[in-house]
Amino acid sequence: MTRNEFTLLYTVMKHGMDSHRTLRDLTGLSTGYISQTLKAFAEQGLVDAEGLTEEGRLALQPYRVDNAVIMAAGMSTRFVPLSLEKPKGLLRVKGEVLIERQIEQLHEAGIEKIILVLGYKKEAFFYLEDKYDGVTIVINPEYNTKNNTHTLYLAQAYLGNSYICSSDDYFAVNPFEAYVYQPYYAAVHVHEKTNEWYMIPDAKGNIARVKKSGADGFIMLGHVYWDRAFSASMTALLNEDHEVGNYDAALWEQVLAEHLRDLPPMEIKEYPADAIFEFDSLDELRQFDSHYVNHTHSRIMANIARQLACEESDILHFQAIKEGLTNTSFVFEVKGKRYVYRHPGEGTEAIISRSHEKKALELARSIGVDPTYLTMDEKSGWKLSTYVEGIRVPSYDSDEDSLRVIGVMKKLHGQNLSVEWSFLPWEEAGKIEALLRAGKGGIADPEFDRLKDMVRRCYERCEGDGITQRFCHCDTYAPNWMLTETETILIDWEYAGNADPGCDVGTYIMDSQWEVEDARKFIRMYGGEEMTDAEMFHYLAYTAILSYYWYVWALYREACGAVMGESLYRWRVMASRYARYLVREYALEPETSGR
Repeated sequence: MTRNEFTLLYTVMKHGMDSHRTLRDLTGLSTGYISQTLKAFAEQGLVDAEGLTEEGRLALQPYRVDNAVIMAAGMSTRFVPLSLEKPKGLLRVKGEVLIERQIEQLHEAGIEKIILVLGYKKEAFFYLEDKYDGVTIVINPEYNTKNNTHTLYLAQAYLGNSYICSSDDYFAVNPFEAYVYQPYYAAVHVHEKTNEWYMIPDAKGNIARVKKSGADGFIMLGHVYWDRAFSASMTALLNEDHEVGNYDAALWEQVLAEHLRDLPPMEIKEYPADAIFEFDSLDELRQFDSHYVNHTHSRIMANIARQLACEESDILHFQAIKEGLTNTSFVFEVKGKRYVYRHPGEGTEAIISRSHEKKALELARSIGVDPTYLTMDEKSGWKLSTYVEGIRVPSYDSDEDSLRVIGVMKKLHGQNLSVEWSFLPWEEAGKIEALLRAGKGGIADPEFDRLKDMVRRCYERCEGDGITQRFCHCDTYAPNWMLTETETILIDWEYAGNADPGCDVGTYIMDSQWEVEDARKFIRMYGGEEMTDAEMFHYLAYTAILSYYWYVWALYREACGAVMGESLYRWRVMASRYARYLVREYALEPETSGR
């Protein structure tokens, strides 16, 4: 069946055998074509005087939409702070919950079977299965480590003649149809430069090429339709990649862009500029729904307004910060001044004392080591800081930067400061290990006990060697330093306390991935040329101890659902490198002290 034949037959199905003029207005086809084609349809038994016949319905059946897959697994990190409290698809926009509006529009179009693929805060969506008939839930347990290619891989059993939708799209007018002729991607024609995905059409209006960012052209915006042939081809690609994982971090559009020749043609279906809306930030949502200007229904926003004595409408220009391993933070602006809000990560309450952190922040501010700190809540763990412009992190290849970092460490360690708690990395690693073994699935590393034993020997050699505790930061890796032209600032005091100064020296070395000789150079810069061999051993040992601690910590964070990536591996490498070196060079034999 040609496209024009499909268009006419489907129009008759929806509107009946109206006048040729009405059919012309509905389809955009000429009256001559309509008259000739309807006559042919009648001869084939597809239509009669009343409209579509049963034969006609059978002819349209291959184009019948089977279902819709709504992707709702992602965290929408660009939509801070609202996405920290609830999934973006559950936001109420102009009085309606986004995903509910979309489900109802699908039902109105006659699409009853809807598959929701969930991940982040999945339980918040479960009510939809009870509220709406025909809803099926699929869980994506790897939503925080893989992109929506994995979401569609998990939904493959349902893919046929399927709409592919995002839970956070807002359709001003219902775009869905019960019958669709061919695969398409919804598009809007823009004339300004954007960073969106652009579709370059061929002579037939199908996608010839896809590129990221551009100026005048068609951008991907909204829903997509796959027919059975397209679903089969795309599913084959997703399965082929599943074991390799080249597209784990990619959007499925990346697969489309790189395999256009392997897939059936996909039409670029243009919609008016005011028909489909995607909100990438709270600022954008506010432009669409004015109710969000003054009241976002967000505890975080209300908290910021209270702390800074401003209105919610004054809080603007949100930007997520991706560097944090423990928490989620974002930058925002109030009355021309920028701030940082820290939202505590899931599971951190078991390994971090927020009351201790708050005291440490107050001490760090009092001696000028962290002047950015404003306030924090020791119960929930949020923190508010000023934003520093024009910063950079220290370079591990720069002796000048090393000296600046060491200067702050020595200033901190030289203060007569004391708190009522201590950071003991060896003991803390043991506590976290117990959490892992008790309820977090255990430890898969087969060499873990051997590594632990080597680090233990290093730790026991340090006891009683004369280096005393000081008030320390204990998390001195490069991203926690902010260097400007005149200042060297140390931030994020979650692990601070009375501790061995080797905690600060060792953590910086750990993150540098230095070989032992480079570490020796840094330690001499810290301790001076007069330092003893015992002192050198001590700081090298604490490099192994701290690397081991952060390795165990990373295992726990991943067990809580965080994504530690390469860091987990790097920390294990450093723990093993330095522990093996010290055990070998200093002949640290196994002890049976029972410690």
